[in-house]
Amino acid sequence: MQMYDQFSLDYDRFVNWENRLRYELPFLERALKDRPRVLDAACGTGMHALALARLGFSAAGADLSAGMIERARANAAAAGLAVDFRIAGFGELARSFAPGSSTPEFDAVLCLGNSLPHAVGPGALETALRDFAACLKPGGLLLLQNRNFDAVTAERQRWMEPQSQREGEKEWLFFRFYDFLPSGLIQFNVATLTRESGQPWRQQITSSMLRPLTQADLAAALPPAGFEQIEWYGSLGGEPFDAASSGNLVVLAHKA
Repeated sequence: MQMYDQFSLDYDRFVNWENRLRYELPFLERALKDRPRVLDAACGTGMHALALARLGFSAAGADLSAGMIERARANAAAAGLAVDFRIAGFGELARSFAPGSSTPEFDAVLCLGNSLPHAVGPGALETALRDFAACLKPGGLLLLQNRNFDAVTAERQRWMEPQSQREGEKEWLFFRFYDFLPSGLIQFNVATLTRESGQPWRQQITSSMLRPLTQADLAAALPPAGFEQIEWYGSLGGEPFDAASSGNLVVLAHKA
């Protein structure tokens, strides 16, 4: 998680949270109706969990990156919200939130922002999905949001939209791009450029490995992990999924 520890201080500059939450929250609220206890797995700086807490949900968050959790806790303190943020990765969630208990904690688990594709090792996807199921009460909801890797891999979509931010005399530029590897994995790169008061640009590149999860991959993996009633969407705006054109693959699945 070195990439995300390094990126944690700039992550909230990189994301326009006001616009993103305005777009995503209506879908999330509908999906989470009557599901008051929510865990945001791979929560990053905690903004989704905090937004849900403001709406009255009992929200918690987890992330493998200590840097991200530090920022999430700082964001919660600044907002005056009591959200339980813990350092825990995929495969550690149920153990972290219910140690020694056989009673699942949550009505819903979220895994947003293209986080699940970071489960790249042998059996890592299956371990993550079983862990999500172990966190959920029977009938509980799993909501995933990934890039649409059906389209990304078919078209070799290497570059994503750049982002920029300015605070006083300091500027940030963020460039995200993929390297497609012979193994079938993808190296995800973030190039961050910063400068202040007209000084030369400084740059840093951080990278992480991704497994490009397709709709077929998830359709095969979810039922053995204990999920049924699977629905597919093309974004958190709620439109139908189109493998050729959707930007995202959003999955709703229920614990059997």
